[in-house]
Amino acid sequence: MEFLCHHRDRSDSLALRMELLEEHWSSMDRFAQEMIARGPTLAVRRSRSDARGPTLAGDGETPTGSVHILDLPDAATARAFAFDEPGYQAGVYRDVLLRRWRDLLGRTMWDFPGGPTEGDRFLVLGLGAGEAADLTVPAGRGDDLIAYGPLLSDDATAWLGTAALLRAPGPAAARALLTEDRYADIEVHPWQFGGRSQ
Repeated sequence: MEFLCHHRDRSDSLALRMELLEEHWSSMDRFAQEMIARGPTLAVRRSRSDARGPTLAGDGETPTGSVHILDLPDAATARAFAFDEPGYQAGVYRDVLLRRWRDLLGRTMWDFPGGPTEGDRFLVLGLGAGEAADLTVPAGRGDDLIAYGPLLSDDATAWLGTAALLRAPGPAAARALLTEDRYADIEVHPWQFGGRSQ
């Protein structure tokens, strides 16, 4: 059973996150064989203007959450993965999205031909509203997709949305991966390959 887990940081928890980084990695190491993809979401890089002129609202480097996609034996193991994680236990996260997921690419992020650093990367979450959409790999986007598949109910019978990790020239191009009018909401987060620093 494949699962997508997105831990979203509290806005004031960066210092605690960094303090627990080794514990987080040690916890993740126990699931190394089950990992399809992993990595942090990052603060959005954008400019804003005020009386003093344009300033940077997000640095594009500060972590804002963690994404893990895994193949696990059952829902109980997935819940243990999500909620026994040291950052969750210490209060780093404001919420956790844990959903069944289906891997439509049949590979891990380490098999992605673009490698771990080439181009900008994004997590795209389309939260479903009604009839299922985007159930096949988008034509012509295969070279940019790192992970792609539907978000599903606990029993995998109901479509709840779509999740993708991809390389794209910017957030708008990443968002365009999904059929806009078929979702209640689409979130786009800068993302990077995760794991221990070499």
